[in-house]
Amino acid sequence: MSESQPSLGREIVSRNPATGEILKRFQPHSDREIEQRLQRAAEAFDAVRSLSFAERAKYLKQAGAILEKEKAAFGLLMTLEMGKPIRAAIQEAEKCAQGCFYYAENGARFLEEEPASFGTSRSYVRYQPLGPVLAVMPWNFPFWQVFRFAAPALTAGNVALLKHASNVPQCALAIENIFQRAGFPDSAFQTLLVGSGRVQKIIEDPRIRAVTLTGSVEAGTKVASVAAGQIKKTVLELGGSDPFIVMPSANLPEAAAVAVQARTINNGQSCIAAKRFIVHRQVACEFEKLFVKRISELRVGDPMDESTDIGPLATEEVLAGIERQVDQTLKMGAKLLQGGKRIDSPGYFFAPTVLSEVPIGSPAYQDELFGPVASLFRADGIEEAIRIANDTRFGLGASAWTKDEAQAAKFIEQLESGLVFINGMVASHPALPFGGIKQSGYGRELGQHGLREFVNIKTVVHNPLKAVSSAAE
Repeated sequence: MSESQPSLGREIVSRNPATGEILKRFQPHSDREIEQRLQRAAEAFDAVRSLSFAERAKYLKQAGAILEKEKAAFGLLMTLEMGKPIRAAIQEAEKCAQGCFYYAENGARFLEEEPASFGTSRSYVRYQPLGPVLAVMPWNFPFWQVFRFAAPALTAGNVALLKHASNVPQCALAIENIFQRAGFPDSAFQTLLVGSGRVQKIIEDPRIRAVTLTGSVEAGTKVASVAAGQIKKTVLELGGSDPFIVMPSANLPEAAAVAVQARTINNGQSCIAAKRFIVHRQVACEFEKLFVKRISELRVGDPMDESTDIGPLATEEVLAGIERQVDQTLKMGAKLLQGGKRIDSPGYFFAPTVLSEVPIGSPAYQDELFGPVASLFRADGIEEAIRIANDTRFGLGASAWTKDEAQAAKFIEQLESGLVFINGMVASHPALPFGGIKQSGYGRELGQHGLREFVNIKTVVHNPLKAVSSAAE
């Protein structure tokens, strides 16, 4: 993933991607304002870590209640600022509420002291917060990406500083306001309105104890390098080129229907969207017909219209990028089955696209395509399907469709990814650890594992005092 960031000193602009219209302008925070927020975060840490689990749970539940009550307004804001269809935007607000409730209900259990066996001493493992954590977040799920970090981080007793993508500043400020209204101690969650050029200095500040980033491989490399120089923990989610494998035993109409949804969710701008469709040659023609027909029937248009399936891409830069990738792939010999170009209208719309015969080395083969563009591949058997699926620098999610349990077991064992879904669409859920391998990043969000990413796993060995006889006795 990538984002367009203003340079130091330039305005941060909120723009409607469906029309290109500027919604609002913001002045970036000054160095003085950043210093103040860093200091407030350091001071807030003592207050947050001192809260009982019950108190943190109460505030998380109140944040969830705000999200549920005002989901229509938050959905509208997401749609206006980054173009996701309004139904999906409201569902995103609901999912954030679900995440808050999940950690409110399970956080204390996940952080309970664990006994350890070590001689005759009382030995155990205690999970303690690290301190202020910087989150560098993307625009594609402007609420969910933040809440899936913030809910577990705050549950553990950390405080959060958000550097959001610069095209969604209103979402960033709205999230800060939600945590304030929920009752968390002052400055437990703060937004930094800054461009990417100022992130390094913030990471290097000794008050920042850890960093999490969701974004491009290039952004992750830079953040990880800076954090490593300061010996600071990082969690990185850097996108994917997820395979969607279809075997002869699959229910083809169902697989094709889910495949279209898996490729076009969030206007195709999802790290775990299926991007490469690898179909067994025996059923490839039939699947292709079903898939292309469904793609051609998608309704592209105003994301505020509840009947719209595909809205605009988030920015002009994203639109130009997907256009270049498709054009280059076609020039290298791919076959165009559907779409293939931007739509001539106001806003940043790209036609839902299907490519086949995608050559090795082309952008559609080796890169992440962040838009409604699907690539079809044919495989002679399960071994070739797995080889094609794994022939990528990414390793985030994978979906495989088969009624053969032996094949399912092989997919689970051999697909190189952080998530494998059999006969289902890859998705995130508060209870499931989320993250990838290879250049999709490292570390996990969500579930118990995500909660424990930003804690000190402290080993305690408590030996009882032994009575010492006095020479005077």
